[in-house]
Amino acid sequence: MTHPSPQPRTGIARIPVYSAALPGTTPVLFRASSNEAATAPSEAVVAAVTSATRAGNRYPALHGADLVAALAVAVGQPASRIAVGDGSLSLLNYLLLAFLEPGHKVVYAWRSYEAYPICVLTCGGEPAAVPLAADHSHDLDAMAAAIDENTDVIILCNPNNPTGTAFGADALAAFLARVPSHVLVVLDEAYRDFTGAAVAFEATELLEQHPNLVLLRTFSKAYALAGMRVGYLVGSEEIVAAVAAVLPPFPVAAAGVAAAVTSLGEPVVREALVRTVVADRERMTRVLTAAGLPVVPGHGNFLWIPLGDEAAELAGRLRQAGITVRLFAGEGLRITVGEPGLDQAVALALAAGETGA
Repeated sequence: MTHPSPQPRTGIARIPVYSAALPGTTPVLFRASSNEAATAPSEAVVAAVTSATRAGNRYPALHGADLVAALAVAVGQPASRIAVGDGSLSLLNYLLLAFLEPGHKVVYAWRSYEAYPICVLTCGGEPAAVPLAADHSHDLDAMAAAIDENTDVIILCNPNNPTGTAFGADALAAFLARVPSHVLVVLDEAYRDFTGAAVAFEATELLEQHPNLVLLRTFSKAYALAGMRVGYLVGSEEIVAAVAAVLPPFPVAAAGVAAAVTSLGEPVVREALVRTVVADRERMTRVLTAAGLPVVPGHGNFLWIPLGDEAAELAGRLRQAGITVRLFAGEGLRITVGEPGLDQAVALALAAGETGA
C-alpha cells in the first residue's frame, strides 16, 4: 500500500527562483553581480566580531536589544519604534506575516527587487506588480490607482533595485496622501546612503504624519556587512509590536550585532565608502556611455543597462572577461560599482567586443 507524501502548501510552486550570476569557465576577477561593498569591514569591526565569536556559546541579547538601543541613538527614534533582524529582506517577510491576509494584494513596482514576489507568495499573498514608468522609475500614480479593497501592503524601493532610479520627499508625501490609512507602506531604503543630493531625504520625518509608513534599512551596503546579515526597520510602536510578535526571540546573531553596533560608531569609514562608490558610479557611467550603451542615471551602488534582448550577449561577453553581472533576460543587466579597477576592466571588455578580439 502506498502512502501519500507530504505536499507543499498551495502556491509554493508559484514562487520564482532568485537569480544568480551567469556561470562560466573563466575565473571570476570582478564580482559585480551582488551589490556588495568592495571593501572589507574595518579592523574594529573584525575585532568586535572575533570577541563575540569567543562568547559564541551564549545567546545574544533578547530581541537584539543592544543593537536596537544603539540604533535608537543613531536614528533618533525611540527603541519602541525599531526592530532588527537578519537582513532587511528577512524583516520584510516578518512584516508580511504580520500584516498580509492570505490572498490579499501587495502592490510593488516592476521591475524592482526580485525578492518581492518571492516574499509575497511565501507569505500567502497575491503579487500586484505595477510597471515602471518610461524612465525606469516608480510610476507612483499607477501604483496608487492599483490599490483596491484587497490591498494590504505597498512596497516602494527607493532607490530602486535594479534600475537605480529614486524619488524625493515631495513625491513620497504626495503618494502617501493618496494611500488609505489601513494600507501598510513599506519603504525599502537599502541604498539610501548612495542617493544623490537632489532626491535625498530623511524618511523618519514622515513617520509621525503617516503611521502606516515603515522604513526598511540594511547594514549590507554602505556599512559593508552583507555577510553579517543585519537589517532594521523603523515604524510606529504598533507596527513594531506586531512584527515583534512574529520575530524569533534572537533575531540577529551575536556576531552580527557586534559588527553592526561597532560600524554605527564609524561614520568616517562609511562616508569614505560612499564617496568611493559615487565616484566609481560616475566613472562607470562614462565608460558605458562612451561605448554607446544606454545607462539609467543611478542612485545606488550599481548601474542599470536596459538593453532588452541584447542584454544576454553583453552579460556573456563580460563573463568571458571574468566580470559577473546580474542579468534580467529580455530586460537589461545590472552592474555593481565600487570595485577598484572594474571600470577599466569593463572598458577593455567592451573594446575587445567591438574589435572582435
